[in-house]
Amino acid sequence: MSSTTPSAAQSTLAMPWISAIVWPCMMTVPLLLGLASSPFAYNKIFPESWYTYNAEDPDSRPKPLGLCLGLIAVAVGQLLCLFVFFFFKYGYLSAGKEPLSIQTKGARPYEFLEGLITHLSQPEGFILLGGYLSGTWMFKLMPASYYSFEGGIEWHKVFLCLVIQDGIQYLMHVMEHAVSPTFYQFSHKPHHRFTNPRLFDAFNGSLLDTFCMILIPLYSTANLVHCNVWTYMAFGSSYANWLTLIHSEYAFPWDRIFHRLGFGTPADHHVHHAFFKYNYGHLFMWFDMLGGTYKNPEEFSPKAFNEGV
Repeated sequence: MSSTTPSAAQSTLAMPWISAIVWPCMMTVPLLLGLASSPFAYNKIFPESWYTYNAEDPDSRPKPLGLCLGLIAVAVGQLLCLFVFFFFKYGYLSAGKEPLSIQTKGARPYEFLEGLITHLSQPEGFILLGGYLSGTWMFKLMPASYYSFEGGIEWHKVFLCLVIQDGIQYLMHVMEHAVSPTFYQFSHKPHHRFTNPRLFDAFNGSLLDTFCMILIPLYSTANLVHCNVWTYMAFGSSYANWLTLIHSEYAFPWDRIFHRLGFGTPADHHVHHAFFKYNYGHLFMWFDMLGGTYKNPEEFSPKAFNEGV
């Protein structure tokens, strides 16, 4: 007879859901600074001269505050995401048990510190992206609305940016696989050496891959959806962190809900890394479903993937 009480069993099932705090954590900076009611609202902290900018004046230069806060927003969101993942990975949120790995071969063994250093030192993921953000901001290459601090986060535009970004990224992803073997070898193949990826492999690839798959969609999205600086921060941080999470070697408690909605999960993305020709989408599986390239991870269980991922 089991000594586990119903309340203890329920607590064990509920604990992994604490990891869902990672989603609001992604928005920490724009939520704290962008809300007018917040004690940390930007206009209570920074002088007006630090953020006012007339985009219509050809002699006016963008102020670096918005850029700096945007970079900080992504950095803070990423660090909090990795902090939560540490507790999730090592069983602190599941009564000491290792989470369910995506693939039946199990998660690749590694030291967390090594993974963290490898992840944060990737020039493709952070140096190139930081250069893009700095250049497009300071050289006035963004639509005028992006320099505005007025209003808070426009949530519908955050979602629209994520969908458009992922749709264009889907097309670029398919192109990288199909355009030519030589192009694929130099662009996307370095990332595909991870057939059983871990969370820290998210930005480990090549400069050409990052340019095609991230920067081109980012700039296209910015010119299609005009939003303010807080919406841009919320979109950028949620995009970077969601892209990181889908490379996780473990299933998350919200994955079943995401599957029903067609949102991207680690299992969906592992299908692409393991079999190459399916699931080119990242955040949403809708484009694969429309393009006939979607494969449900359940189709590969229990042989290659664990059941329930």
